[in-house]
Amino acid sequence: MKNALLRTPFSAVALALGVLAAAPALAADKSVAVTAIVEHPALDAVRDGVKEELKAAGYEAGKNLKFTYQSAQGNVGTAAQIARKYVGDAPDVIVAIATPSAQATVAATKTIPVVYSAITDPVAAKLVKNWEPSGTNVTGVSDLSPLEKHIDLIKKVVPAAKRIGVIYSPGEANSVAIVDSLKKAASAAGMTVVEAAAARTVDVPTAAQSLVGKADVIYTPTDNNVVSAFEGIVKVAQQAKLPVVAADTATVERGAVAALGLNYTDIGRQTGKIVVRILKGEKPGTIASQTSTNFELVVNPGAAKLQGVTLSDALLKSAKVVSTK
Repeated sequence: MKNALLRTPFSAVALALGVLAAAPALAADKSVAVTAIVEHPALDAVRDGVKEELKAAGYEAGKNLKFTYQSAQGNVGTAAQIARKYVGDAPDVIVAIATPSAQATVAATKTIPVVYSAITDPVAAKLVKNWEPSGTNVTGVSDLSPLEKHIDLIKKVVPAAKRIGVIYSPGEANSVAIVDSLKKAASAAGMTVVEAAAARTVDVPTAAQSLVGKADVIYTPTDNNVVSAFEGIVKVAQQAKLPVVAADTATVERGAVAALGLNYTDIGRQTGKIVVRILKGEKPGTIASQTSTNFELVVNPGAAKLQGVTLSDALLKSAKVVSTK
């Protein structure tokens, strides 16, 4: 009986160890730090999409994941401060949303994995040398705009348009690259581009006003300063009967006539998939930069009326979402 009692605890321990060995391994605690240059619907959707994809992969904030987020509130200097803080915290991955935040983060570390997101042209922004695997600590997802399709949309909204007014931030590399590409695409379509530079968010309404009488339509790219001050553009557009066509679909709810753009939650989830691969052991330098092809057409008949145009039945029928606000 004594020997049986001695054997029982050992058997129980062995059984417990066997059960543990058979159980699926839980994801180890990880840390992901997210930084964005500013808060607006598109960039917020990217952040939320990243978080959703991490959760779907088994990394849940507050359980086995430390998820940190900070916005620079449109200030490049603050973006640099956030980047330096994150580097000091040494997370497993830093996700940098929008060009200024990505540039600040890449400048701050050459070792911590950096996954950029919502960057129009990562090569022009000097985040990577080309679209191939970088061989560095950087990879990510671009929101490259289909400019030829945008010009086609402009023609459908304003068939007689010949002059495209574009508002952009001259200090943002991606925005400058978009304007250069827009000029080429417009020229091929027999149109011209009228530039209106806005160095700061507060300059955006004035830039919009400068296009009155000089442009037949206003085009707004995925420029964070411009998107942040979009209501100022809409006010000018309504007063001058100057239609606004955008690259960011979220701006249609805010008064754009139409937009052909990417689903930014999808971009966030695509970014999140890359983060998960890195958390599971892949090196960022072996993952090529990616783009998204999931474009949506969104129109706003109410805004069109206020801005002096009527959308065709064909355009309304082809839109995935119709906003009436």
